[in-house]
Amino acid sequence: MEYSDILVKRILTLCEERGYSINHLAKISDVKQSTLDNIVRGITKNPGVKTIHKLAIAFNMTVSEFLDFEELNRYSFDE
Repeated sequence: MEYSDILVKRILTLCEERGYSINHLAKISDVKQSTLDNIVRGITKNPGVKTIHKLAIAFNMTVSEFLDFEELNRYSFDE
């Protein structure tokens, strides 16, 4: 699984846990709907830190908390 796929899975899992749609996440995070759609569809493979930060805040998390989950922790960027 690629880094971008893991990140999409994280976003979708957090949305599901909180009952958020992608549209709602876009509104509360101040990330453009098109940007979020591109991330979720795999068009944008490596979103910027600013986008990650906005998403983390929308989920009421720090960036560290947002990125601290098992699948990403096991991921090797050397692959």
